[in-house]
Amino acid sequence: MGKTRNSPDLIMLIATLALLCIGVVMVYSASAVLSYHDFGDWYYYLKRQLLFAVLGVVAMTAIMNVDYQVWKKLAKPALLGGFALLILVLVPGIGAVRGGARSWLGISSFGIQPSEFMKICMILFLSKLLSDENHRITDFTKGLLPPLAVMGAAFGLIMLQPDLGTGSVLVGASLLIIYAAGARMSHLAGLGMIGVAGFVGLIIAAPYRLKRITAFLDPWSDPLGAGYQAIQSLYAIGPGGLVGLGLGASRQKYSYLPEPQTDFIFSIISEELGFIGAGLVLVLFTILVWRGMRTAITAPDTFGSLLAAGITGMIAVQVIINIGVVIGMMPVTGITLPLISYGGSSLTLMLVSMGILLNISRYSR
Repeated sequence: MGKTRNSPDLIMLIATLALLCIGVVMVYSASAVLSYHDFGDWYYYLKRQLLFAVLGVVAMTAIMNVDYQVWKKLAKPALLGGFALLILVLVPGIGAVRGGARSWLGISSFGIQPSEFMKICMILFLSKLLSDENHRITDFTKGLLPPLAVMGAAFGLIMLQPDLGTGSVLVGASLLIIYAAGARMSHLAGLGMIGVAGFVGLIIAAPYRLKRITAFLDPWSDPLGAGYQAIQSLYAIGPGGLVGLGLGASRQKYSYLPEPQTDFIFSIISEELGFIGAGLVLVLFTILVWRGMRTAITAPDTFGSLLAAGITGMIAVQVIINIGVVIGMMPVTGITLPLISYGGSSLTLMLVSMGILLNISRYSR
């Protein structure tokens, strides 16, 4: 192809590793009490997070040196594999139920979330499809409907688990790729209105989602029920002030705040490290998104550009939803903070995705 390979984007790499290091430290700080209470081991969650962090960095380093064009050839098999896993996890006796959702495959505490795997598979497939048939994207029937149908099928299977948070990230990243490929705004606006109507339908169909919406609007109307998580998160953020209570000094992690090492880890960061620590995390994510979009703009071909935009969009949407929930700006959804929250599947696949993005940056103009 005549492409010149350079060094990977150093700023992006440093921001990624910095967020990963902050995540490992904060997972230990947020989970130590819970680890000892549940398993008699202060380091239970830390050891697992370190294991997946090391595996993820090794995978990221290897993938960073593999030409991203390889993923174009693997896009269709990966998508089929993703759909197979999403179907398999719904089978009783095979898929494991955790946190009220049948979203895990595996044994005991080690397992994978097919929905996490599907996010990157969908990004790869849409990037290939829309780069191969970019000239059709302005045609609603032949260009826009096929990728929307594939995205809708994946979203539907994820909602059967149910997992609205991950489904929302998948849809957000997919729509960003479709928009970047040149879809008409009139088409997307019309679909957006249909999507809002569908979202309202999903909320009405599940009473617990409606409770989350009402709790989001007024969490103190049900402080021990639907509004509990939001209130405890704000109780963690408030005392943090400018510099925080100090690393390890969180009070909310003592069984007050649910999931302090996963969905609400940003609350613990705000409580222990204050506005300065939370601000640093936000700055690092901003740098990551900036360099990712820069890579998408300067990529040497359409596939690389769409792939970089999709991965960057996935990170951005996930960060916005997670932090929006934590600070009370969005209804509670179970979604992790990329590179920081505890979780083997999400952390490993996020580092794999960063490896692909860093490889694209090596060929950027």
